[in-house]
Amino acid sequence: MKPRPRVERSFKRCLPVVLAAGMVVGSGGGCSSGMEAIDNRTRSLMRERSLALGKDATPPARVLQAEHAARESMYERRPPTLNPDAASLMFARAKADRDVASLLDAYSTASEEYAESATRLDLFGVWRTAQQMGREYLAQEEDYIFAAIRLLIERHRWSPRLFNDTSVNLSGRGDDGAWRSALNVINELRATQRLPFGGEIEARWLVEATRQLRDVATDRYVQSSELAISATIPLLRNAGRYAQEDIIQAERNLVYAARDFEQFRRAYLVEIARDYFALLQSQAQIANQLRQIESQERFLESTAEKVAAGRLRGFQERLVRTQLARSRSSLENLREQYRLQRSRFKIRMGLSPDMPVEFDPFELDLPVPDVSELHASELALLYRLDLQNRRDQLADAHRAVRNARNQLLPDLNLRATGALPTDEDRSEGGLRFDGDDARYSLGVTFGLPLDREIERLNLRQSLIRLGQQERQYEQFRDTLLVEARQSVRSVALAQYQLQLAEAQIRDTELRLEEQRINEDIIDPQQRIDTENDLLEARNARDQSITDLRNAILNYLLVTGQLRVEPDGTIKRLPGMTVLDAEERPPQSSENGEGD
Repeated sequence: MKPRPRVERSFKRCLPVVLAAGMVVGSGGGCSSGMEAIDNRTRSLMRERSLALGKDATPPARVLQAEHAARESMYERRPPTLNPDAASLMFARAKADRDVASLLDAYSTASEEYAESATRLDLFGVWRTAQQMGREYLAQEEDYIFAAIRLLIERHRWSPRLFNDTSVNLSGRGDDGAWRSALNVINELRATQRLPFGGEIEARWLVEATRQLRDVATDRYVQSSELAISATIPLLRNAGRYAQEDIIQAERNLVYAARDFEQFRRAYLVEIARDYFALLQSQAQIANQLRQIESQERFLESTAEKVAAGRLRGFQERLVRTQLARSRSSLENLREQYRLQRSRFKIRMGLSPDMPVEFDPFELDLPVPDVSELHASELALLYRLDLQNRRDQLADAHRAVRNARNQLLPDLNLRATGALPTDEDRSEGGLRFDGDDARYSLGVTFGLPLDREIERLNLRQSLIRLGQQERQYEQFRDTLLVEARQSVRSVALAQYQLQLAEAQIRDTELRLEEQRINEDIIDPQQRIDTENDLLEARNARDQSITDLRNAILNYLLVTGQLRVEPDGTIKRLPGMTVLDAEERPPQSSENGEGD
């Protein structure tokens, strides 16, 4: 029987080694299962960091998206642009005599139909929806997730890491017309580990068991392997805690991200509430305007009757009619402002602007805090999470200076290597290692700091940055003190303005009632002025109610006392009991109009 070529026989010997290497490389599992494990570790890490802030802190609970399918357009080198010339466009010009009033009535009718089919949301519904779908909220969640992933990456670098490299080489050469070939398969399995105070240790298994060599003289087959361990340890520069800088900063950054996320949740609640209260105020202004129009229409009827009876002059009727037209124009303007305001708010909540949504009035019973400016400042210094971040980041700047000084030290590195090969006298060594052939080496390298100019410049930069951080921290702390004190004054001012607005409404309503009783002797202009004063007083009252609600929420936010439930709604503190009816601030006018 004809013998098989030695290359084929040698390759069959190499095959088990190649397969073993493939098993090591492929042991990580599929991509989808790997991503799921990463997501679980990321969520666990964020949960741990958020709970460290207190039981009221809530980590993100979202399900991360899977990888998107590839699109052909993503590989286009020149994506198309749609930008037609001016000659290709057409401007639709409105007729000069079009019925604008009918057009506005059609808008109002469409708004009424919109309100009938709309989803109704109160303040708590708005908070929940914004936390689930708000783009700002989702972006802040992702920043938190990024910080957790960066920490996982850094932790992995400090854990034992495995590497496996397999190389297959085929070579040959001619000798007097005869070709001599060699098949070489090498597999190297390595494990590395960073050392806590600098340096790295590496264990290596080099297998050349599948190497086939046809030597010109002996024409023999050789197989060998070697176990080796080596370490490099810095003793001066890059040694000590400097070596742990990356993992220290990554761990601290995740704490900062947890605080930032919780601070954002609180600020986001206040901002959403502020926009929601602004919508309610716009609804109240529309209701007040409708109420004034109804009163003016009745006044116009009585004025027209008096003019027809000769008791008033004709210009007085025209005066009332002009004022009524102005009021109707103001109403349409308010309606359009509300529609635009509502659409922008839906976009901020993450909803489509075409989705029919209406916002119901909600009575948020927040008691007025009884606190001094000094106590509010103390609370802010204690509880504000962003101030704690600034304080700890100042410590980072101090540590950066120490790290920069470490780089000025001379290099003094210790190297150690030990190796245990198989028996060199065996053509197929296998796993039979020979202790007689073991070898080792020890060495020390000392590098004089002859050129440390860049390091000295880096040290100067770190000192300057430290000074900047100190000033920024002091400025942020002082600004926070001013905001805390101002938040207390804002609550008192809003409460006082609400009392004045209520008193002004009562006085104006009494004056209007008196004018109605003495309608025969009151000039129509006086009646118009009183109607306008009443409208302004009601709008001022509604504005004061909004200002007071916002001021109380802002006080809780600025002093670090605001807490948010996992569903995004406000969490009441002890002492925030539901107010009695006589203690509640007056509510704004209900909007009886469907817009």
